[in-house]
Amino acid sequence: MVLTVKYDAIAEAEGDRSNPLAERVTDSPWRGSRSPAAAGRRHGRRRPSRSYAALDLGTNNCRLLIAEPAHFGFRVVDAFSRIVRLGEGLGFGNHLSEDAIERTLDALRICRDKMAAKDVLRARLVATEACRLAANGPAFIERVRSDLDLELEIVDRKTEAYLAVTGCASLADPKAESVIVFDIGGGSTEIAWLDGVAPHMFADPCKRIRAWDSLPVGVVTLAERHGGIEVTPEIFEGMVEEVSELLLDFSLVAAEAGRAANFHLLGTSGTVTTVGGIHLRLSRYDRRRVDGMWMRNGDITAVIERLLRSDFQERAANPCIGRERADLVLAGCAILEAIRRAFPSERLRIADRGLREGILMNMMREDSVWRENRR
Repeated sequence: MVLTVKYDAIAEAEGDRSNPLAERVTDSPWRGSRSPAAAGRRHGRRRPSRSYAALDLGTNNCRLLIAEPAHFGFRVVDAFSRIVRLGEGLGFGNHLSEDAIERTLDALRICRDKMAAKDVLRARLVATEACRLAANGPAFIERVRSDLDLELEIVDRKTEAYLAVTGCASLADPKAESVIVFDIGGGSTEIAWLDGVAPHMFADPCKRIRAWDSLPVGVVTLAERHGGIEVTPEIFEGMVEEVSELLLDFSLVAAEAGRAANFHLLGTSGTVTTVGGIHLRLSRYDRRRVDGMWMRNGDITAVIERLLRSDFQERAANPCIGRERADLVLAGCAILEAIRRAFPSERLRIADRGLREGILMNMMREDSVWRENRR
């Protein structure tokens, strides 16, 4: 059974294309006692907030989910996503630019207001590769704290990989004795080998991880180094080779993965959801049709070859890509291709869920919300 993540047709505004898990989770995303939920309890509200929030600030996107526990998972009550390109230029330097910081602060301000409007009870707000790499990453975190009164946490690569696995592992084939799970990000790519048949749906999937790695390459950094506007087959192959070299150590450790019964790949990221949407020839990206879909190896190849034949304007006009991601999609496909070559599989399952869902599931698991629902 797949752990239910119910979105109730909520669109993620502006970004909808149109153990190591020890958490620093606070009672609210705000410092001190400024939580609207806490204020409501002090004034005797009849129904305390049941909302949890998870924010993922990556190299390319700022994404928020607010959800309430449901019987077999959780129900998303609000969502937000915006392309901010916080890590723009990090492929050539080690500082976050002021323009990127301002764009990100604008997005975080919207997230703060959404959390306040939903009386968020408990939250975890994480920043990943861009803030890990940038020399001024800690200064940026402090600015978010002082300007917006939000507590951002820079997570290490292992935590990021484990959270991504937690968020999407419920989509693994329950009969698969081995799965390679990957998350192609803006500045890094997390990959993990899950071994053994899936246990009970509420069990921690990270206990199945045999090996993991975090590659210091993502769609933004790879596109900046090789170019994302004009991408020839030769340039594309150069990107694939670069990623393949970074993937070599992990592919040696996880070499047995592909020999297990019912082996398949499980990918979560804008790259794989875009490939899925293009394959379905959607006139508008539809999460409900893409999340959980299976793709055959030949169909993935056909989509990548179609994108390689397209120029920038054609990619930008595709409703599953859009202008803001048209220069990044082939870099993402190159990372996907490197993974496919390292771990050949006839099947890929696509997840439009990941780190944020992993954060939410961990908080709800800690609070025993599903145990209460099963009583």
